[in-house]
Formats: sequence, structure tokens, C-alpha cells
Amino acid sequence: MLWRGFDKDTFSFLEFSWHTIFFLGLAFLCMFVRDFAYIYRIIVLTDNDLTWRQAFNVIMLWEFSSAVSPSVVGGTGPAIFFLHKEGISLGKSTAVVLTAIFLDEMFFIISVPVVYAIYGSNIFPPDTVSNSELVMAFYFGYVIILAYTLFLAYALFINPQLFKSFISWVFLFPILVRWRTRARKSANQMIRTSKKLKGKPFSYWFKSVVATIFSWTGRYWVVNFMLMAFFAERYNLYDQFLIYGRQLSMWIILLISPTPGGSGVAEFVFSDFLGDFIPNQAWDAPLALIWRLITYYPYLIIGVIILPIWLKRVFRKEKTYKVID
Repeated sequence: MLWRGFDKDTFSFLEFSWHTIFFLGLAFLCMFVRDFAYIYRIIVLTDNDLTWRQAFNVIMLWEFSSAVSPSVVGGTGPAIFFLHKEGISLGKSTAVVLTAIFLDEMFFIISVPVVYAIYGSNIFPPDTVSNSELVMAFYFGYVIILAYTLFLAYALFINPQLFKSFISWVFLFPILVRWRTRARKSANQMIRTSKKLKGKPFSYWFKSVVATIFSWTGRYWVVNFMLMAFFAERYNLYDQFLIYGRQLSMWIILLISPTPGGSGVAEFVFSDFLGDFIPNQAWDAPLALIWRLITYYPYLIIGVIILPIWLKRVFRKEKTYKVID
């Protein structure tokens, strides 16, 4: 579709210079910071039970599964599987993944009201403030995230027995009943892990929270540096943080996207939310493509490379253990 509708004038802003290369390099560096923070966080959350290589594999495969599944679903299930196959008990894997998701959602729950208090309705594009459907989608997405986060907090820190009851109910379905005993065992492991979570030292949570802030800030500043690579003279400090705020509100909508990795929706929303920061409307689509080339497509490539190697390693190891037994 891009090729059939190709118009070289839409790429007229692509004038590469050392300035452009420098800021695009910073954009890629932000993604490195994001991934490094995620890898470090999963090591902290598993109490250093993972090596750096194992953590790298888990995060890259988690990102890959998120990229090929609807945003509203995410890669939660596969992430638990990846952790479990790296030697973490199923109950602890579940608790670690849910804790990571809890931290991510808390970042949104706290950050969005802060930027809204500073910028007000400016966190929405000027042309869409009157668009009730878009604004309602934003508020709906925020309420869903808030409700989900409160459920996670309740299940993880207050009443983990609720999660066990839910699992027991799900595995009453005829198609799943054969795995009910194993599922209840995993739920019991999660309850024990949950009790340990409540007793974790301050350093555990501090490291995890800081890593979460770095990971999401790194992701969002990709757009800031990408725009500065081509239109640096247009933005002041106020604009930079407004772009950051726009991405927060934009991501709320992407989180409830039904398409794999938000594909299609992400490119449309990018043009809609950040179009007034781009001098020429014809440049919206190519810039959205560059943004996705930095933040989305690399995980598809990395996942395709890592997944078969990882599967071969973990299942060969499992087969070896069975032979020894």
C-alpha cells in the first residue's frame, strides 16, 4: 500500500545531516534504555533468579508476543510461559508478570492526571477536542486501566485468594478441567509469592519503580528526538513536554486497540495526536512509519530470530531432564 501510493514529495523533509543522524541516534538510544530498564526490572522482580541473558530473552520474546497480539490482550500469557521455561515456578512467574504489569499501569494512572493538570485539554489535538468519540475513548481507556490496576493490586497485595478462586472457576470448564489440579497448584504458589511481595524491602520496589519510569520515558522520548531530527528549530521546552503528554493520552487509546501491536491504529493516532507539531500534513504518514520502524518492527525481527533458538534450547533442556529422571 505504501509503494502504490508512494509520492517522493511526502519524504521531502528527509534531509540527512549530522544533526539528523545525531537525534535519530538518540531516538534509537531511547529504545535501548527502555529495553535495558525492562531487562533490569525483570531481574529485580525475580529476585535475581534470571541471568542477564535469560532476562534479555524473556523481554524480547515478551515484546514479540505483544507485537503480534492485539494490544488489548497483550503478551501476558506468553510472558508467564517464557519465565516458567527459564526455570521460574509457574506461580512466581504469574506473580512477577502481574507485578510488572501493575507497575506499568501505575505509571499511566499517575502520569496522565499530572500532565492533564499542567496542560489541560491541550493533551488532545486541537481539532479533536470537540471530537466526543476520541475523548470518550480516552476516558474509557483510562477507566479500564484504573479498574484493571485496582484488581491487580487487590489480587496481589490484599486478597490473592481471589485469584485462586478465579482460576479454580475458569478450570471448571470441560475443556480445561484436566489441568485444574496443576492450575490450583500454581495459584497456591502465587499466593505464597504474593505474601513475599508484601514483605519486600524498599530497595526492591524503588529499583522496580525507577526502572519502570526509565522504560516508559525512554519509549516516549523516541518521538521527541525523531521530530527534533527534522524540525528542531520549531520546538521549545514547553512543546517538548506537551509532545510527551500527548503520547501519554495517545497510548491510553492504543492500549485498548484490537489490532496486533496497535497496527493501523497507531499510525492513525500518531498523525491525529501529533499532526500539529509537524509542519506539513503530508509528512504525517512517513513520520509515523519512521516511528514504528524504531519502536515496533525491530521486535518482530528480533522475535523471529530469537524464538526458534530459544524454543530449541528450553525444550532440549526439558527433554534432557526427563531422560535423566
